[in-house]
Amino acid sequence: MASFKIEGGRKLQGSITPQGAKNEALQVICAVVLTPEKVTISNIPQILDVLNLIKLLKNLGVIVEQLDENTYSFQASNINLDYLYTEEYYKQSAALRGSVMLVGPLVARYGKAIIPKPGGDKIGRRRLDTHFIGIQKLGAEFEYDADKKIYRIKGEKLKGSYMLLDEASVTGTANILMTSVLAEGTTTIYNAACEPYLQQLSKMLNRMGAKISGIGSNLLTIEGVKSLNGCEHKLLPDMIEVGSFIGMAAMTGSEITIKNVAYDELGIIPDSFRRLGIKIEQQGDDIYIPQQDSYTIESFIDGSIMTIADAPWPGLTPDLLSVFLVVATKAVGSVLIHQKMFESRLFFVDKLIDMGAQIILCDPHRATVIGLGNNLHLRAAKMTSPDIRAGIALLIAAMAADGTSIIDNIDQIDRGYQDIDKRLNALGAKITRI
Repeated sequence: MASFKIEGGRKLQGSITPQGAKNEALQVICAVVLTPEKVTISNIPQILDVLNLIKLLKNLGVIVEQLDENTYSFQASNINLDYLYTEEYYKQSAALRGSVMLVGPLVARYGKAIIPKPGGDKIGRRRLDTHFIGIQKLGAEFEYDADKKIYRIKGEKLKGSYMLLDEASVTGTANILMTSVLAEGTTTIYNAACEPYLQQLSKMLNRMGAKISGIGSNLLTIEGVKSLNGCEHKLLPDMIEVGSFIGMAAMTGSEITIKNVAYDELGIIPDSFRRLGIKIEQQGDDIYIPQQDSYTIESFIDGSIMTIADAPWPGLTPDLLSVFLVVATKAVGSVLIHQKMFESRLFFVDKLIDMGAQIILCDPHRATVIGLGNNLHLRAAKMTSPDIRAGIALLIAAMAADGTSIIDNIDQIDRGYQDIDKRLNALGAKITRI
């Protein structure tokens, strides 16, 4: 198991470019199964979750060609459905949560799919009801084998349907969307997620010949088509990485420029960091973070304590709350971090408390951070990364701490951040991979 050794207290300087969006990559790569024609996708990040999904597609019979470091072509002209019944497929798919989005394309094109209970981050219960109920409404039948912990899905003749999702699930919406594009008739999805990554998937499917309207809203209408064509697609920059770099610059008192961020697709992320007192300047499509000796958390207009909470898009993405929490420890003032979606995602704060941060964990969903500003001198520590987003938050804390820290289980960080040690070392960090 690999670890990071981090020498804290070093300032960063220079520019860094975010990788392609992980969450978008997992969706659009699954979508290649919908057509026998070639699909070319660029700006693909070289991270574990994405590479494991590409390997899974290869084993399913998809012809994959790497055209350059971040560009791949996919051609699903001859899928081997027998592979779905193998032990190797079970192990591969169970270890990768993104594999659940293969259900929609497989059922839409082949009328059947098999999926084990997927893995991923240990951040609490992440139910699949939204995915499955939506696909059931299109005519598919689900059977769960409790002994083997596997779902079997059949859907020979899918038909369009109206559905009101019980939650605006991003991956659930993506899965239902990919199932419905080849269903007969019209499908209406209300309370659909509308994140930029979902918009990207919808635009890609339309270039393939799908008929999706309402893109960017929570009401999607899909007119089913007989078949889809190939296309070319480029991933957006990863907004979570952009937010991580903003927090990293503030926490270490550094001056950096984040290049090519697709600023218009960041929603309220920049303004949410500004509420912590962090200076952010838009320069074209770049973000410039000037060096700051301190930053002060705002209060609400009535003087009450600032609350930063996640919400469905265009609200604040839950994937950045771990970063906001750690960055608030070195701000001046107090803030309540309210993580509504996942009940175990705040449990990493005990490691920050051990480092000297002033945090009260109110319950599994809420933590109050008392920012001590420059009076806080985080102590170096030995830690373990429980999930991708907590992992990057702990890395930010270690970079701002006095002394040398160790973070174990960095495979979790590698799942979401490409060569993060090399890229940060190029800015002046000192991170050694052990």
